[in-house]
Amino acid sequence: MNQNGVHRAKLWQIAGFALNNTATNLYLFFMNFISYYLVGFVGVGVVLASTIIMNMRIWDGVTDPFIGYVVDKTDSKFGKNRPFMLIGNIILAVFSFLIVHVTHIVPEKSRLLVFIVLYMIYIIGYTFQCVVTKSAQTCLTNDPKQRPMFTIFDGIYNTILFAAIPVLVFQNLIPKYGKFTEEFYHEFWLITAVISGIFTIIAIIAISGKDRTEFFGLGKPTKIRLRDYWEVLSKNRAIQMLVVSASTDKLAITTQTNAVVVIMVYSIVCGNTAAGGQVAAYTAIPTALMLFFGVGYIAKYLGQRKAMLFGSIGGLITCILSIASFYVFDPTTLRFPGEGFTGWNIFTIVFLVLFLLMKGFTGVSGNIVIPMTADCADYEVYRSGKYVPGLMGTLFSFVDKLISSLGATIVGLCCAAIGFKDALPTVDTPMSPAIKAVAMFCMYGLLIIGLVCNLIAMKFYPLTKEKMESIQAEIAEIKKKSQNEAV
Repeated sequence: MNQNGVHRAKLWQIAGFALNNTATNLYLFFMNFISYYLVGFVGVGVVLASTIIMNMRIWDGVTDPFIGYVVDKTDSKFGKNRPFMLIGNIILAVFSFLIVHVTHIVPEKSRLLVFIVLYMIYIIGYTFQCVVTKSAQTCLTNDPKQRPMFTIFDGIYNTILFAAIPVLVFQNLIPKYGKFTEEFYHEFWLITAVISGIFTIIAIIAISGKDRTEFFGLGKPTKIRLRDYWEVLSKNRAIQMLVVSASTDKLAITTQTNAVVVIMVYSIVCGNTAAGGQVAAYTAIPTALMLFFGVGYIAKYLGQRKAMLFGSIGGLITCILSIASFYVFDPTTLRFPGEGFTGWNIFTIVFLVLFLLMKGFTGVSGNIVIPMTADCADYEVYRSGKYVPGLMGTLFSFVDKLISSLGATIVGLCCAAIGFKDALPTVDTPMSPAIKAVAMFCMYGLLIIGLVCNLIAMKFYPLTKEKMESIQAEIAEIKKKSQNEAV
């Protein structure tokens, strides 16, 4: 730590710790297919399955403030953050296994209850590990120029993940098993659990050198009360605006990556199931490069607020153009090199370019949220003198999850509205204008709404690059006075 109170992390520490978010995102992808498990194995209707998943997401949000409170009160020999990373990942592995291996073999009348109980415990583990992704940002580094580096690594990892999982599922597991069978879920779970466990271990090692009291806020324990939650929510304008921005984006992304939506877009509208994995594979590296520019240059030199605006405006334009392309051109011509490929055509090229740009822009606006949460936590130290990263991260997540919990329900209600009340659309469902409209709304429409909310929220977001530099200087001065008084 230098005399100005700025402490930096080594590049490998930032890169390693970013894998903690990837570790939990692996389970998020795995659970994207849980609606099919509920309908096919537990035996519930489409709308009920969507409602259950929505309620579980709400439960996820409800647990956040309490776990955040525990994190803020924790300062053990093993650190503040690492215990929750380890315990959380163990719970995720064990209870996701039980959900897809045990639920369907219990008596039929008990299946739904067993599923709900197991899922509720699974979510507690998910929250344990997720809260650290945000809470540990403040102790990892407080350098405004270095903090966005987390977003670069996190974005690259997520880009690879978004490319790899569709390839795994739509080009490997579904062709291998034909449909969502017990064997499908077992192999998918095994891959998820092993890779997530490895990533968690790396992240724990990476944060170990910074997970110490000297890097926590003012460098001393902070007394936290439950009523502080209301004070933060009512007086911290930065976190208010970030919640509005990120929660609407999260709702859109959760809906966009829902397995039902992916199948409607690629299998039904485009008539090419394999494209669900091919598109991600073709755009992974260019998307990562756009993210590197958007965060590495704009966020680092112009501030994280401007990076959010850059990503939101670009994403808004490309989403609108993408919807238009599905009606101006023939989406059934979407083909990539491989079986059935007869050469590049206009729709494939237009779709690929717009998809790449959309993912690049929204990758910037979506991924920059995590280090922006750390800025909000530092702003709270500056505003009230309280170091509450756990509270800040989970307060943010609480509202975020409540809103994004609607994702599965929106998909289920949209499908039910066009006649799919007892079964979800599958790869064998014939195309119709209604399915196409629902697919476009879920794929792009909600994202457009979220990006507009970003632009409105950032107009009132107070933490510019210059403001954060002054905040860090003020915190350093408070620390220095506190240390002098102690002497």
